[in-house]
Amino acid sequence: MTSEFPPQPGGIGNHALHLALNLSNQGYQVSVIADQREGDHREELAFDQDLPVRVTRIALKRHRLWMYVDRIVKTIQGFKQAEIIIATGKFSLWSVAFCSLFYKRETLAVIHGTEVNFKTPWLRQSIAMSLKRFDTLVAVSNYTKSLMGHIQKEVVVIPNGIDLSQWQTEGILKATLQGYPVLTTVGRVSTRKGQLQVIKLLPALKQRFPDLHYHCVGIPTEADACRAQAKALGVADQVTFHGAVPESSLKSLLLATDVFVMLSTESETGDVEGFGIAILEANALGIPAIGAKGCGIEDAISNYKSGIVINPKENLEIVEAIDTILNNMDSYKTKTLEWASSFSWNKIILDYLKLFK
Repeated sequence: MTSEFPPQPGGIGNHALHLALNLSNQGYQVSVIADQREGDHREELAFDQDLPVRVTRIALKRHRLWMYVDRIVKTIQGFKQAEIIIATGKFSLWSVAFCSLFYKRETLAVIHGTEVNFKTPWLRQSIAMSLKRFDTLVAVSNYTKSLMGHIQKEVVVIPNGIDLSQWQTEGILKATLQGYPVLTTVGRVSTRKGQLQVIKLLPALKQRFPDLHYHCVGIPTEADACRAQAKALGVADQVTFHGAVPESSLKSLLLATDVFVMLSTESETGDVEGFGIAILEANALGIPAIGAKGCGIEDAISNYKSGIVINPKENLEIVEAIDTILNNMDSYKTKTLEWASSFSWNKIILDYLKLFK
């Protein structure tokens, strides 16, 4: 049960897909129940048909109440057919917890971060009550686990994985990007991904690296606010928003990147970065990363090996971090490749199998 699933973007969906595929590779018969996220459904239908697992979509409806009812009905059907139920994403946690009142199955919840950090009291409490009904709780980072003290249950940490076969560079040409050094962030332009925080640091970076350019790749949800901030700070000419791009173009842009940057911050509603899989994807191409302390990114970076973790509000720290990486680039490139390989799904799936009764 997942609230997100490809081909639409989203870290929860990416994780759910590879968890399903790797369980299937291990000999499990896997069914996925996921929300439909596009109106005409054709892209999703084509995507689902090419998978070795069965996918059932909760159809989009004008009145969301009927989607909730449909989700419960399909969850009950899943409980009747399956031996193990895995839930990931807020709505899935509720649905599976509710159905576990009536059907006894082995249940496992995967927690990414935001689900246990809501600021609305009733929402926070409802998730806590739901999680207490699960047999096993998995957090994708130590940071996410730290947000779960109020659950008062044992939590196992299993990090996000990466499919290394998808991050090969054969046949991919490096893009030509403006600036040196080239800084890049991949992800929806939002508070959680931290593009605005990077822009706020650009005046200080400009003094040390006058030709530096910052490239933002991803759905431009909050790009207007970022552009306004860049203009106010006099650095608008040093920022480019590329929007969402195909995977081949993404790889080309990353190959032209000197340092991947993700200075994630918590939103007012409690939306947080639970891990930062985009960092490992950059690492798999040999690109070192700079990430923010105080979130799941700390688990995604091997400090001073695959990148550097900094206080995202300290000008001097990011200047020193970029300097350190640029002056030791060969070493960082080698270690980023080694670090990314340690998160291969071929290894991560074995940690999940140990949890099944």
